[in-house]
Amino acid sequence: MDDHEFRLCLKIDVVQLDFWVERGWLIPAMSGEGRQFREADVARGRLILDLMGNMGVNEAGVDVVMDLLDQLHTLRGTMSKLVTAIERQEREVQQRLIESLEDMDRF
Repeated sequence: MDDHEFRLCLKIDVVQLDFWVERGWLIPAMSGEGRQFREADVARGRLILDLMGNMGVNEAGVDVVMDLLDQLHTLRGTMSKLVTAIERQEREVQQRLIESLEDMDRF
């Protein structure tokens, strides 16, 4: 969706959207028609609105939350790659890896 659709969806103005993009809270894709936003951006926008509006979180707090969210997304991608790599191993190797991971969970 474009800027206009995104702003209508979240009921925000262009100044607010530009601020969010400048802070790096949203990173829209760029096309010949301007910025394009995905459903994930809408979810992030709703989270920002909840944090700042309903919970009273300041800009620094939103920075922290958005950074943690990005780290979580990266971690999920890494875990997915790890699971795929384990699945490609022989059964015996898979079992040893799983047992090693289970031992790590006990700390």
